[in-house]
Amino acid sequence: MIHESAKIHPSAVIEDGVIIGANVTVGPFTYIATGVEIGEGTEVMSHVVIKGPTVIGKDNRIFPFAVVGEECQDKKFSGEATRLEIGDRNVIRESVQIHRGTTQDKGVTVVGNDNLLCVNAHIAHDVVVGNHTHIGNNSILGGHVTVGDYAGVMALSAIHPFCTVGAYSYIGGCSAVVQDVPPYVLAQGNHAKPFGLNIVGLQRNGFEKPELHAIRRAYKEIYRSGKTLAEVKPVLAEMAKDWPSVGRFSELLDNSERGIIR
Repeated sequence: MIHESAKIHPSAVIEDGVIIGANVTVGPFTYIATGVEIGEGTEVMSHVVIKGPTVIGKDNRIFPFAVVGEECQDKKFSGEATRLEIGDRNVIRESVQIHRGTTQDKGVTVVGNDNLLCVNAHIAHDVVVGNHTHIGNNSILGGHVTVGDYAGVMALSAIHPFCTVGAYSYIGGCSAVVQDVPPYVLAQGNHAKPFGLNIVGLQRNGFEKPELHAIRRAYKEIYRSGKTLAEVKPVLAEMAKDWPSVGRFSELLDNSERGIIR
């Protein structure tokens, strides 16, 4: 079903069963397969491939040669019914690849709202990208990776499968991340190491000095106190009673599969 206000270039190929909302534009030589739903106001430029099942929200911009909703590169994938969900107001730049999930995990890859996925970024199967993130040029999110809200993964960085990049953290360019990056932390290198807190990013997003001081104390407990993580956890839990933002540290430590960068 294609809304009457949608603008579809005559050279675009739209298979049966595609749902296209109001004021959507589809550029020349784009291919949209059965099982795709595109929300109102989204702009799909030329030479884009979108396969499904995929749901794309409102007011997204998808640039040329992006491949969205293709089957994953996991050797275990055998054509199972998996899907991709993309939220609203995302910018998906040239040659970005976003793959559907696998039945070995959640069965769905998720991209939230207001994200910038830069040229040739790769979003693998079962990845969860939060909101307001920046995924840099040629960066790679391996399968099952989670990227928290407001996090940045800069150009040419690679995130190992099953790793978590915490909210408001910042991964410097050309980094190899093989363990979880706690929230708020600056990390860079091969393998990536912590280099303090993303203070500039936190200030830009409205964190005031008292809260920044609490986050800094929590960081020092983890990285500079000499305590084991088992000893640090109750300290963080107590701090989180006054500063819920500190609770993000506790949540990651409790759920980490690969351990945190050291």
